[in-house]
Order: sequence, then C-alpha cells, then structure tokens
Amino acid sequence: MNNVIGTEHPTERRFTPASARRTAHRRRMRKSDAMIVSLWGSAAAAAALFLAYGGAGKFGTPADAISSLGIVAGLIGTDFILVMLVLAARIPLIDRTVGHDRAIAVHRSLGKPALYLLLGHGVLLLIGYGLVSRINPIAEIGPMLAIPDMPLAFIGLSLLIVVAITSVVAVRKKFSYEGWHLVHLLSYVSVAFGLPHQLSVGGILASGSLERAYWICFYIFAFGSIATFRFAKPFFSSIRHRLRVESVDQIAPGVVSITMSGKHLRSLRSAGGQFFVWLFWSEHTWWHSHPISLSSIPTDATVRITVRNLGAGSNSITQVPIGTRVWFEGPYGVFTDAGRTAPNLAVVVAGIGITPVRAFLEDANIRPGEATILLRASTVEETYLWDEVIELARSKGATVYTMVGGRARSGRQWMTENDSRRGVTLASFFPKITESDLYLCGPTGWLDLVESEARGLGIAEHQLHTERFDW
Repeated sequence: MNNVIGTEHPTERRFTPASARRTAHRRRMRKSDAMIVSLWGSAAAAAALFLAYGGAGKFGTPADAISSLGIVAGLIGTDFILVMLVLAARIPLIDRTVGHDRAIAVHRSLGKPALYLLLGHGVLLLIGYGLVSRINPIAEIGPMLAIPDMPLAFIGLSLLIVVAITSVVAVRKKFSYEGWHLVHLLSYVSVAFGLPHQLSVGGILASGSLERAYWICFYIFAFGSIATFRFAKPFFSSIRHRLRVESVDQIAPGVVSITMSGKHLRSLRSAGGQFFVWLFWSEHTWWHSHPISLSSIPTDATVRITVRNLGAGSNSITQVPIGTRVWFEGPYGVFTDAGRTAPNLAVVVAGIGITPVRAFLEDANIRPGEATILLRASTVEETYLWDEVIELARSKGATVYTMVGGRARSGRQWMTENDSRRGVTLASFFPKITESDLYLCGPTGWLDLVESEARGLGIAEHQLHTERFDW
C-alpha cells in the first residue's frame, strides 16, 4: 500500500461552496422524486381513464369482471412498456435529473411486472370471453386470432417474451453485448405491434375520448423521444462535430487509448465522469455501438476514451483503423463533480473503471487536502492510467493510496488478502467518510462490496455516487 501526497499548488479556480452544492442537490432530488412519481402515476391514470369512460360499469357479471380486469392489466402493462421506452430514450432532462444508471434501474424493474400484466391480460380475456361463449378458454384463441389486428398483438407479446427472457441476468450473460442489444431492439417492434388492437378492438378507446387522446399522445411521446434522442440528435451532432480516429495507443495488454479529432467539441459541454455511446464506422464495428466513458476532458479539437478488450465487440474497437469516422450519442451520466454535497471527496476505483475517474478528477473543483483516492488493481498489469491519476492528484493536493493484489479468499472482500488479514477497512483510508462524497467505479460485484461497507460506516445515501461497468 503506497501513499502519494500532492505537493504542488493547484491553479486557482472558482470553488462552489458546500451549501450551494447541497441546495442544488435538494433541487435535483425534488425533480427526481416528482419525475419518478409521475412515471408511476401514469399507470394509475391508465386505469382511471378506463373506469371513467365506461369501464366502471363493466363488472356486472363474472365474465365481464374477468374481462375488465384483463383490460386493466393490459392497459397498465402497456403503460409500463411505454414508460420503459421513455426511460431508455436518454432524454437529457431525465439524464440530468435522475442519471442514466437510476433511469435504467427503474427501466429494468418494470420489465417483469409489464410482462406479467400483459400475459395476465391475455389469459383473463381468454377466460372472460370463454365464459361468454361457453367454450374452453384455449379454444377461444382461434376466434380471437380471427379478429383484425389481434395476430399482430400476439406476435408483439411473443417478441416481448423473447426480450424479457434475454434480459434475465443468467441468460444475458450468455450473450455478447452486441447480440443482446440487437435482440433488445425487438421491444420497439413488440410495442408497435400492440398499438393497432388497442385502438380498434372492443371499442375500449372510443374515438374522440380523452382516453384515446391520452394513449395516442403517450405513444407519440415515447416513440418520438426514441426517434429524437437516440437517432436524430446523434445523427446531426455527429455530422456537425466530424469525429475521426486520430490515434490508437496501447497502454497495457488489451487496453488502448483512442484519441479522436473533431470540431467544436467543447460545445458538447461534457463533464468529467460522463460517457458517450460510440459507433465506429469500420468494417468490423459499424453494426454495434458501445457506451464508453471519457478518459480525459475534451479540448475543442480532440477527445479521448480508453477501452479494454473484454469481448469480440470491444476487441474490434481496440483495433479500429486510423481515420475511421465516429458517430456518437451523449454526453450522459451524473458521475460528475456537480453531484457533490459534502466538504470532502473520497474516490475508490478498480480496473478499467479508472477511465471516468481520471476525467472526473481532471474536471473536479478540489481544494488541497480535501480529496483522497484509492486505486485498486488485481495485478500490476491492470494499473491503467495510474500515472496520470497520481500526477493529477499531486497537482491538486490530493492523497492517493494504491492497493494491488487478488481479492482475499476469506469472506466477501473487496481488498487484498494481506490487507484483509491486517484488519484494513474503508475507514483506514477515509476516516472522514461520513463527511465525504464517495465516488465508486469498477466491476459490479466488487463495487457492491465496497458500497455495502460504506453504508455500514454510516455514509448518507445521497453522498454515494456509483458507476458500474456492467450492461
């Protein structure tokens, strides 16, 4: 374990007072809570509109009650799917307010409920219609498929099941990121296939009703957000900034820093710690894009990322030819200096997680003595960009600790065997951890262990900032 203390005087910068940071944080949290409540409230609105426009009177018989419950399940399930699309659209307001990680966490949490509700929708309608027709619910499938727009709805539900299965963690890990992403695009098709039957079957969304207007507007907003922020905006931004690969420099086995040149890059207003989604137009990379953090703050003409070979997709990126045109989406993420609320700063980073941390430290407003950084690696070969981080820390008066070695075998530990035996804890590095913002970046399993220990030491939830290298 080595200790490096910054001795140089940093350049004078304007520092944001802790009180102003806390005020800004409370403002963001209010917006975040209001946004999450409104997203969940849309499900209640879907059910309320159905009941208000005649649905409340459709519970008179067991068959009608079952069918009506099926309709409500379908409406709420569809609402959840549209909310998931909105959360995945990378709308700047949502990204700035709740952050990409939290938005995607909510997106994932809605997946299973949405699927179960839509499956329940189908089963309950088959039972309800079967009771009316006095036939077996399974036999009701044939007549139902004869209804216009219903075959598309069945196909859409089938596609959604495929997407849900591939999203289960155990299944997802069997896919490459590129393959999983392509399968996940089927969710757009599944939602589009479900719309016709929603508007035409059963007269549920009567023409001219507020209920019909609500759903049409919701569909337009969801798909419009996808079209605008996932396609149109990145297209025009990429054309404007004209990024091309300028150099590919190996910094360790399987790890390269890619410098790209372009125009007016400061106008992107990216902050240290943020990431972009990159698409390299080369023979082996044109069909897949990847979220990769900046590893330094962009100049007006250059931007740099650092990539580790973790699979076929990232391997092809590490070998991209000089001169390759690059398209991008972003910047995204709230793993930035703007999220700080406490007087001190603590940073713990492992492996290739060093990339956003390196840019974060370059961009952060840090007074001498207020920041402590712990760099973690399993081997000396995995000390990527450590020399740059240590130099940044020295120039800003920050303290750096390093920890190299495999994880302890006893218990669920994030540190080395030697440090674990000596009784080293997170508090050993950060004695003022409850008075610090703690920034964590690295592999999910490792990061969860550090985060758990930090919570055990009493750090406040809003002082925890995490960036998990997972998908």
